[in-house]
Amino acid sequence: MKISEDKKMLTFVSEVLENMPSAWLNLTTHRLDIYDESLAKTQFLDQFESLFNESVDSSAIPLRTSLSELPTAYDYIRLGHPLSCVLEWVIGNLDQVKSENVISFSSKTAPVLAILRKNLFANKNTQINYSGDLSACFDAEVLRNVYGYKFELKHVEKASTVSEFDGSTIFISERNEIGRFDLIQNIDFYIGLHPSLGSVLLVNGEENESYISEIQHVRRRETIAMTPANCLAALKSLVGQLSESAHKSPQSNGDVKTNKSLVLESIATITGSNTKALVGSSGLSIQYAIMMGLVHDAQENHKGKAIKFVVPPNCYGGTNDQARRVAACLDNVEVVDLPVDGGNDMNRSIDIILDKIAGEDAIPYIIAEIPTNPRVEVPDLIQLKAVLSKVRKTSSGEVATDPVFILDQTFCPNVLFLGEGEILSTVRTISFASGSKFPSGGLCTAGYCVGNTKTKELMEKIERHLNLCDNEATALQYEILAKQLPSMNQRIIDAYLNTREFVNFIHEVLPDAKINFVSEELAQQGFTPSVFSLDLPTKGDSDEEKESYKRALNHKLINLMITQIPNESKYCVSYGQLKGCYWTIPATSTQGTTKEGDKDYIARVALSANMDLEHHKKVFLDFVESI
Repeated sequence: MKISEDKKMLTFVSEVLENMPSAWLNLTTHRLDIYDESLAKTQFLDQFESLFNESVDSSAIPLRTSLSELPTAYDYIRLGHPLSCVLEWVIGNLDQVKSENVISFSSKTAPVLAILRKNLFANKNTQINYSGDLSACFDAEVLRNVYGYKFELKHVEKASTVSEFDGSTIFISERNEIGRFDLIQNIDFYIGLHPSLGSVLLVNGEENESYISEIQHVRRRETIAMTPANCLAALKSLVGQLSESAHKSPQSNGDVKTNKSLVLESIATITGSNTKALVGSSGLSIQYAIMMGLVHDAQENHKGKAIKFVVPPNCYGGTNDQARRVAACLDNVEVVDLPVDGGNDMNRSIDIILDKIAGEDAIPYIIAEIPTNPRVEVPDLIQLKAVLSKVRKTSSGEVATDPVFILDQTFCPNVLFLGEGEILSTVRTISFASGSKFPSGGLCTAGYCVGNTKTKELMEKIERHLNLCDNEATALQYEILAKQLPSMNQRIIDAYLNTREFVNFIHEVLPDAKINFVSEELAQQGFTPSVFSLDLPTKGDSDEEKESYKRALNHKLINLMITQIPNESKYCVSYGQLKGCYWTIPATSTQGTTKEGDKDYIARVALSANMDLEHHKKVFLDFVESI
């Protein structure tokens, strides 16, 4: 009976793969107008399963149309996406477990790290059983000494030889067949490693289901889900459309070594840095490697000293959340708030905080966006250099450890900060950028980081942790970046010109609106972002009424844009896309995990070089005339 049911399901999935929307494979942005956060991780699969049940009874369903009408699967593609959801649903059905118990990763080590992190807080023992060779990335010594994880390692021939253990039992095996597990009671977590696609984790037993949300959060913040291209290859293998030997590098036609070399050359040209760049599976993958690499360096070179990550409280939610997650795991690591926006001067804030950290003889690491998000502010760079270069003393009169400045350059990756003679060339600085933005034009999630000459040893540590987490960019991501990076700087210029024209138009037709955007003077210095935030005029008798009116107005504007210009205007969280115009409200998207008082309930608009600007002006004028 089970064989017949599996056959029906795999036949349906085969039809899905032939009729799926192209965006399932090619886009990194998710539409928020068809996303219900309270039903995240369930709504997509509930409706997908309904399609399956309907297809069993009737073959007349227009599947292509039905699939395109399914709600957004997750708010961020790195956490999951339609194809990863379908893959997990298929594996769950084949192994007769709930689909939420199956979690796919691009990384081979991240699923193990997710379990170890959860058990660190639970003070629970972990036994890692593995057949064959453990992933070359797995560095037990660093995981114990730097991450603070506790575990035993045990080589076994097969799952059936895993013995009882007082704690969590993990079984890891490398396999060419994706997703079929022989479940036994002794094992809490199965991890199947695929040579080229990533890994699949299966949570076994109801008693372990409390781990699921924690594991998914690791996937959201420190790594990524199995990529759409790799999920497609895995699904094709399961339904018999692709032989196991045919998906070593899905969708990637070029030579990986050549593409990687081209990408590193482009990053060197764009950033002006002559140190080796590192390319990760996402911006947050890179940021996690930076944070853990710096923690590792501090533990080796500044034994016993406190580590302080200085982070703006209203910056991108992923940065904020990840920093606090790292601090939560390690007793000597703390996050310090850095006020940078809304009347706070970044340089003054950094100066005050660095004085305090120096007095405590602690190690300062500063993470900041330039321009800031969402208010698009740029500090005085000469003053910034002076503040970061200032020699400070500890309370005992010793010279304090100088800071490392970790610069999120996603908004303006074309600005030169690091090369010889540039403004931050003499201060220990590491720059990184989210690759789903301008570097790839929204075609993949890969991100990169690069340092100046003063960070060479730090970069070696960061590379070690990028590899340990198995978070390097995939072959296809390298291929996409190799194609897109050479045109990036021109796309930035062209998108800025559209943005400046749109901002000037809004000033003209809605002068009471407050627009956060760079000045003409800053643009001449090279800061040419193509995103601005819009604080719409409001009315009401109380602060509550005014805020409520403004929030409703934000949604009215976005809804008008996406309905009147559906082919170009989208309700999405992104930036640097190849075409169209994206709208979002940071407080409900990019600042999802930010404290409520630090959230920004304003509209954020991202324009591209390729869009019908006149049509957007016309619709915006209609909006103005309606309020």
